[in-house]
Amino acid sequence: MSLMRNLNRALTATTGLQVRKAAPVAPAAPKATAPKQTAKKPTAVYRCPAPEDLATDRLLRRPVFIMSPVRSGSTLLRMLLNAHPRLHSPHELHIRRLEVGYGSKLSQRAMSALDLERGDLEHLLWDRVMHRELVKSGKDFIVEKTPSNAFVYERIRDCWPDARFVFLLRHPVSIAQSWHEGDPDKRTYDEAAADALRYMKAVEKARKGTTGGHTVRYEDITADAEKELRGLCSYLDIDFEPTMLDYGKKDDAQVVKGLGDWRDKIRTGQVQAGRALPAEDDIPDPLRPMCEAWGYSK
Repeated sequence: MSLMRNLNRALTATTGLQVRKAAPVAPAAPKATAPKQTAKKPTAVYRCPAPEDLATDRLLRRPVFIMSPVRSGSTLLRMLLNAHPRLHSPHELHIRRLEVGYGSKLSQRAMSALDLERGDLEHLLWDRVMHRELVKSGKDFIVEKTPSNAFVYERIRDCWPDARFVFLLRHPVSIAQSWHEGDPDKRTYDEAAADALRYMKAVEKARKGTTGGHTVRYEDITADAEKELRGLCSYLDIDFEPTMLDYGKKDDAQVVKGLGDWRDKIRTGQVQAGRALPAEDDIPDPLRPMCEAWGYSK
């Protein structure tokens, strides 16, 4: 007779209870975990320098920003401008991605005591980087053409109150086609159109949010570059230079892959004819409002 049976007989006689082998316990279901939420980046706090403070807070004077969507001819325009003896237009600088962080609470407290918040420190950094590039060039004014600057035009406008803005437009369908053709394996035409439309809307918002800017069209530059450059030079208060039309003779080493257009067409050193404008029926519905806003559609 087993030990368990003897034990149960004794327990039953004295307490009325018995010992039973416990049933196997099923493993507990894993607890559902809530998806991790990406911490929202705090908005950078900054102040706009008053005109009388510019001499202290900024090294740059009257910087020029080309606000344009992707694939709209901004590399061509910056090469033309860079061929001017007074204008320096380097490859895309992406200054908006340069950020400042505090190493300690004490450093943050120290900067606040100087009336410098994180946004102010970032603006000082942006200004210093661009001023360094300008000084190295030996020219008078810098021209920055990173397309994503349009998404932060308010900060650029507030950082440099004396900044000048050039808005470069192109037919929205041509932009979408060029953006798709640049990497067809990465994005379909519809995806390219949707992505490029974000930039177009940002540029249009910047046009409405700034005063005194100058608008040019890619199609007009390729059709009559001299006429458009003369108008642009007049806006920038500098003399037109005929050598701008043959930019390759003065600038043949500033085409950097991934920081603007680097393909054969831009490397020719001369303005090339643009593609034929799409027909009215070829404008997809998502791009039609922008075509109308920019005067490319009836």
